[in-house]
Amino acid sequence: MSLRFYMDHQVRLAVADGLRRRGVDVLTAYEDGAARLSDKRIFERAAELGRIVFTHDDDFLALADRWRQAGRSFSGLVYAHQLQVTVGKAIQDLELIAKASNTEDMRNRVEYLPLR
Repeated sequence: MSLRFYMDHQVRLAVADGLRRRGVDVLTAYEDGAARLSDKRIFERAAELGRIVFTHDDDFLALADRWRQAGRSFSGLVYAHQLQVTVGKAIQDLELIAKASNTEDMRNRVEYLPLR
């Protein structure tokens, strides 16, 4: 079973669409009614749902660090600076992560795109 992603509201819909065409389970903040929530609340929501956050917002990196320091568990975070990864490369790398990793591999982990 592949991993499930939660797309922050800053991520282009084309990424979610491309992943879905490849069989990856994706929920966007918009679809979840969470587009106007704070970053902290979106991170909490993704953790509640057992989904890995994908974002271009570096504030999530600080959130993940604070959660780890506090001993709080989260499903995982994938970060990509929006100027350093194309939509196609994001889809390719996220699909690889989703299909080659398992839930335990990603728990409390931060992964950066593009993958090398």
